[in-house]
Amino acid sequence: MATFALGQDNAFGQPLESQLRSCLLAMALCEEAGFDPELRDTVYWVALLRYLGWTGHAHEIATVFGDDIAVLAETLVFDAADPADVMRAMVKFATAGRAPEEHERIVASLREGAHDWAVNNFATGCEVADMLVQRLGLAPGVREALAFTYERWNGNGFPTGARGDEIPLAMRVVHLTQDMEAIARHVSPAEALKAARDRRDRTYDPELADLFAANGRTWFDVLDKMDPWDAVLEREPEPHRILEGAELDEALTVAADFIDLKSPYRAGHSRRCAQLAADAARLLGAGDTEVTAVGRAALLHEFGTTAVSNSIWDMRGPLTRAEFDRVELHTMLSEQMLRRSPALAALGPVAAAHHEKADGSGYHRGLHGDATERGAHILSATDIYVGLTTERADRPAFTGGHAATEMRRLASTGVLEHKTAEAVLTAAGQSAPHPPASRRSPHPGGLSRREVEVLQLAARGLTTREIGDRLYISPKTADHHIQHVYSKIGVSTRAAAALWAIQHDVIR
Repeated sequence: MATFALGQDNAFGQPLESQLRSCLLAMALCEEAGFDPELRDTVYWVALLRYLGWTGHAHEIATVFGDDIAVLAETLVFDAADPADVMRAMVKFATAGRAPEEHERIVASLREGAHDWAVNNFATGCEVADMLVQRLGLAPGVREALAFTYERWNGNGFPTGARGDEIPLAMRVVHLTQDMEAIARHVSPAEALKAARDRRDRTYDPELADLFAANGRTWFDVLDKMDPWDAVLEREPEPHRILEGAELDEALTVAADFIDLKSPYRAGHSRRCAQLAADAARLLGAGDTEVTAVGRAALLHEFGTTAVSNSIWDMRGPLTRAEFDRVELHTMLSEQMLRRSPALAALGPVAAAHHEKADGSGYHRGLHGDATERGAHILSATDIYVGLTTERADRPAFTGGHAATEMRRLASTGVLEHKTAEAVLTAAGQSAPHPPASRRSPHPGGLSRREVEVLQLAARGLTTREIGDRLYISPKTADHHIQHVYSKIGVSTRAAAALWAIQHDVIR
């Protein structure tokens, strides 16, 4: 769960362990307030997982404002309960880089549609978080609190406009302490305490704000002397829960879905890689322990992608050198995140090396083939095959045959190990010229074949018009199908539909 918090730091462009620091402030406040153990436990988990749903709407944020990470970083310090402050930030990002003569039109468009957009945007975050946290087996109070992630004390939050005591106490604590940590770090502790006093009874529960204003200076001093990772683990609610076997695999699969929701072009990527890499490892003679480790590393190998803006991942054209420099950081960040946990650190040498190449031309270390584990070679080849056979923003998906041709070309030039590439291709059904066609199983959720096609395209971020163009139907018909799909699978937003599709193997 602490590693999830690191992923959320990335999504907001913050230093790793920022959210852990806010968790420690929340624990200090709970102790000072004398809250009962059950409430303290709920606050602990909510503080670590508050933004679990953020990757679900990063694409939509980037579509409107450009750099989603820069926008999210700004939200940590402005007053989210002050509509004027929120609108100023929205205008700032929506007009950045646009010609001055466009600003008036952009501002008018924001004023007309900002409220409805915000409701849908924040509803997406809540819905995705709810779907993910259900799978983690945490107490019901955690799930209840996360539904109020973006609400505010005065009712100016989203998506429902809940106010005051309608917001669970655990979330009211986290609203305050996460803002205080960010403001103290970005500006100063004194400015954070001033914000607590100024925003009391507007943004924050006044009793909690007063408690923080009275004690925050001491808490910040103590926090600065702590190692956040160790301190958070020391405060884990008892009984401590250890994940092993299938339970660990499910938690890592939740992490994979959290990661892949970052971009509609990456939905299901890590799951596909995990299955294909494990199959290839078996073909290469790996034992059960190595096969399991390779599959688990594949589930986590893209953790660092949460630190790269969707304005890059979803770009419909070539990247600049500077943009590719940002992309190259993601493997290093994956390594940094995984190495904090001994169990996850064991997966790091494979997970963080998935862009290394046999000839040393990869990144981030530029390792040659003999310097990396067999699992890293398998995952590198797997990542390439899955990437090639998936539609991206700048190109359509390769067929399996065309992807196999490209993989063999890379092996012939020494970029990939020949034996490893062939194992991946064999596992993917590309070793024989005419692999047997598999019998289609009934579609999950009672969806029709057409509804599955629409869901696959919607999950990739296509608009109703684009879906209509792909399927030769009208936008109205495409929207009709989407609404039927949402009703059948019990969701209300694109990201939640994409997560459902990933969970039910509709996206391949």
